[in-house]
Amino acid sequence: MIIFRTRKKVQMDDLNDENLQKKPVVVLTRLPDFTFNALQPPTPQQFDSEAESPDSSGSDMLWEPEDDSGDSDFGAKKKSQHRHKMVNDVNVPSPLVSINNNSTSNSSSVCNNDINSGSKDTNKAAEASPIIVSAAFASSSNETRKERPDFPEIAIALDMVVLARRRVMRWQQGKIVEIINKDDGRVKYKVIFDEKGKSLVSGHHIAKKTNPKLDQLYVGARVLIRSPEDEQCFLSGLLAELPSRKNRLRFLVFLDDHTPVYVSLPSLYLICRQMADPLEDLVDGPHKCFMEQYLRSWPYPHLTHYKEGQTLKIELNGVHQKCQVESVDCSLMKVVFEENGETDWIHRGSLRLEHMSKFLELKQTREPKADNSDSK
Repeated sequence: MIIFRTRKKVQMDDLNDENLQKKPVVVLTRLPDFTFNALQPPTPQQFDSEAESPDSSGSDMLWEPEDDSGDSDFGAKKKSQHRHKMVNDVNVPSPLVSINNNSTSNSSSVCNNDINSGSKDTNKAAEASPIIVSAAFASSSNETRKERPDFPEIAIALDMVVLARRRVMRWQQGKIVEIINKDDGRVKYKVIFDEKGKSLVSGHHIAKKTNPKLDQLYVGARVLIRSPEDEQCFLSGLLAELPSRKNRLRFLVFLDDHTPVYVSLPSLYLICRQMADPLEDLVDGPHKCFMEQYLRSWPYPHLTHYKEGQTLKIELNGVHQKCQVESVDCSLMKVVFEENGETDWIHRGSLRLEHMSKFLELKQTREPKADNSDSK
């Protein structure tokens, strides 16, 4: 007993020695650039010309791809290192979760496709993969309206001045001279064009020669705009954005040749008979595939986050070509191709973007796995 107590006292004395006491030490660790960038919200220039308060924007979910680790399945076996930032909740459906990776894939392309995955360039900072954003476009139902408003159809009558389709991507002004009721219940309209010629068309290929009211418009509506190259010609397209602060109170229209353009209300004409499926009038191909996924994801369109001066690859004539971002205008950006100096306006979620096509390809391959797991 005496020996035990003596040893215990010695141990306590040793612990009181200042040299043996633990002292706090601060260790600073530098975060990788991709982690730091992922924690930053999108720049205001990307969406909005105005400085918005934190509670004026929608719900943003950001994702930035990481460095490759050798996985061939887009890093499906990596540890989850994604950085997300949610900015305010709004009364709209939950945003789609964005997942992506820099690596290439051997899986089938989006929409059975002809979109080439292309090669990767990870050595240059200017060519680093962008953040992909699935952002609530706006919180107001008037800005995100996707369903057709409950308005009566536009009346079509004899001697009415209309814009009618003469051929694909060429609509012209004319006058209705005859209304023909077919035996199967269809109605056809005989139109004589101002610039000679005539055509027999359906109500799906006629637009009233007056501008619609804002309440009549919705995302997915078939509309016309005047051709910038020919004042006598009008071009058909799908309405993709309604006016909001995020697009400087403009309408975004995707023409049927995949050209995106911002216009004001005086430039829009609404097609009289809207189809139950707005994509029915589109030719099968990459544009139709893109519009299908765009309308499905609305009001959370997938957008890449590029900066001015950044280099990227965009599909042109079936090949991904290197170009540089010249300017960003809300959901669009202007790029300059390095090979020939040509410029082009492109949507930041277009399938022509190499990184966006890879992202949607990966998303498509992972969705069936999620469905299978839910069914078990």
